[in-house]
Amino acid sequence: MCGREYSFPPAFIERVNQLGAPHGLSAGMVKLAGTRMDDPARYRVIVDRISHEIPYYRTYLKNAVLQGTIVINNPFWWSADDKFFGACLADAIGVKHPRTIALPSHSYIEGVVEESLRNLEYPIPWEKHIEAVGGFIAPAEGRILVDGRPIDGPGPDRIAVFQEFDQLPPWKTVLENVAFPLIASGSSPRKAALEQVREWLARVGLADFASAYPHQLSGGMKQRVAIARALAMKPRVLLMDEPFAALDALTRRRMQDELLALWEQERFTLLFVTHSIEEALIVGHRVLVLSPHPGRVRAELNAQGLTPAQRAAQANRIERLLFGDRAAVDAISEPVAAERAAALT
Repeated sequence: MCGREYSFPPAFIERVNQLGAPHGLSAGMVKLAGTRMDDPARYRVIVDRISHEIPYYRTYLKNAVLQGTIVINNPFWWSADDKFFGACLADAIGVKHPRTIALPSHSYIEGVVEESLRNLEYPIPWEKHIEAVGGFIAPAEGRILVDGRPIDGPGPDRIAVFQEFDQLPPWKTVLENVAFPLIASGSSPRKAALEQVREWLARVGLADFASAYPHQLSGGMKQRVAIARALAMKPRVLLMDEPFAALDALTRRRMQDELLALWEQERFTLLFVTHSIEEALIVGHRVLVLSPHPGRVRAELNAQGLTPAQRAAQANRIERLLFGDRAAVDAISEPVAAERAAALT
């Protein structure tokens, strides 16, 4: 049960069907068309990744639990207060978790009067809250260096772009969204910031949409705005967490090509997370293949300058590796080791 996800769910279903076929088990997308009280549960296990957005899904899942269905991701905990409590609980028992904060809602339902909000204190101390939330999780081992300097907190030299389309403030225009970090950080005066932003919008092909609002843009256009906003800060490191996962295949490939073209111009360091083997080999130069939980580096390979035939061969090796072929690990790792030795000599 999922929403705008096009990488993990199909891959998960395919893998379950591969492993489950000999045992008579199969997986697929949940299909619902209304639920009666006497309807028997059709599924033994449901992996829920969307009920926090759709009330009817929660209704169905709770009824399915009563009939013995195992639901992974609890439909009884879905609101912001539940998530905040979960973060506090994780912190209390020593589980590493991003720093989290609960804030008053921006608006309330009709009928809530001013007297009902008399316990809230305004203005909200945003800077204090941002300082509390903004630190990165400390690595379990080792340390992270950028240009030889250890990283112990956030900074404008490291900018992230996420996979969600709704990462842009909806009340700001495209121009204002891209300009905001430049102005808020003091990197540029407002006039200079707006000039820089117009240049970046032209680079990502959105010069004609400077006055548009996010709800007027397609998913791919929103991601280009987010990329322009990040690169306008001229970061040393750009962090991208599955930024194209929810795009259709043609838009995704076009965005990959545009990202590579921008990298050729700016030469920033790019740390890119993806579940797509093809995308990793297209975008990446140095590719790390991770195992499932707990995540460990299974192999490392050089994907720079591959021909289509070489890319297909590497993709085949990675697939064999992920499905437990030890020979594939050696086939991937040995060339990388040889390259390192050559570099040292």
